[in-house]
Amino acid sequence: MLTLPNLLTLSRIVALPLLVALLWWPQWPAGYAIAFGLYCLMGITDYFDGYVARARGTVSKLGVFLDPIADKIMVAAVVLMLVATHDIAGLHIIAALIILLREIMVSGLREFLAQLQVSMPVSRLAKWKTTLQMLAFGALILGGALPHWPWVGVVGLACLWGAAVLTLITGWDYLRVGLRHMDS
Repeated sequence: MLTLPNLLTLSRIVALPLLVALLWWPQWPAGYAIAFGLYCLMGITDYFDGYVARARGTVSKLGVFLDPIADKIMVAAVVLMLVATHDIAGLHIIAALIILLREIMVSGLREFLAQLQVSMPVSRLAKWKTTLQMLAFGALILGGALPHWPWVGVVGLACLWGAAVLTLITGWDYLRVGLRHMDS
């Protein structure tokens, strides 16, 4: 159970309180800089846990269970902290809310479909959505570390809106798949 991929996934979950703590004080650029490094490390472990599991043939039920949970709580925690610190503010909260609501909807849909033994594979567009979303959050965190470079935050917000648009498209695609398996 404690394979390298599972340890990488667990490390993301364990590191999350530290990431939140580092983002707690928006007027502390050094904290944001450390948070950015930690966020990047967490993103790297997210990539490598699945890669290593597939390459070594050590995909486990625990890993399949924990990986999406680690992803969802990381997204939720980062969105909540960036909104709380006003790094995401005003109308930009709508984009963050779209992302957060889609995460919840897709989780529920996957759980429902799993009971029917129907898998819902991740689409290529959903992978692009995740990439844009990770870039957005990373740029917004980095923007807090570099307050004299406001363009970094602007790039983060642009990526956030791009991710929100892809979130709507992929969320609708997943919902259509799910609706086919629901009673009318």
